[in-house]
Amino acid sequence: MTEPATRPPLVREFSAGGLVYRRHGDEYQVVLAARRHPESGVLLWTIPKGHLEPGESSETAAAREVREETGLEAEIEQKLGDVTYWYARRDEGGRPVRVFKRVRFFLMRKRAGRFEDRDAEMDAVRWFPLDKAEKVAAFESERELVRKARKLLEAGA
Repeated sequence: MTEPATRPPLVREFSAGGLVYRRHGDEYQVVLAARRHPESGVLLWTIPKGHLEPGESSETAAAREVREETGLEAEIEQKLGDVTYWYARRDEGGRPVRVFKRVRFFLMRKRAGRFEDRDAEMDAVRWFPLDKAEKVAAFESERELVRKARKLLEAGA
């Protein structure tokens, strides 16, 4: 008799990130960062984000991740929203693991810095007008955050 199938263990992960904006002329622009898709080579544009270090708040992690991935110093203005999703990976022993991930995003205003000062984690970083960012963001959940940022900024956030 065969054993019943078992589900891989569940791991919960929490990350934080920031949608950095600036006013450029009469329009708002936001920063997206991209990695190349391993098979297609296409750039996948996303909002900068990453894991929390031990003892770090989500706000501190978001500012650190933005600085590392974009080279920019940015100030948090408000919480933008949380995104949750599932994915699968293998643990150190090669066994499958299900991951439930929550990412807390903040709307952040650029204060200083240059893209040239970022680490090498991302393949590209650039400013996009809000309407273009809504189109190029790789995931619908992040496109929704760009739409929410547009409403907040146009209302005078």
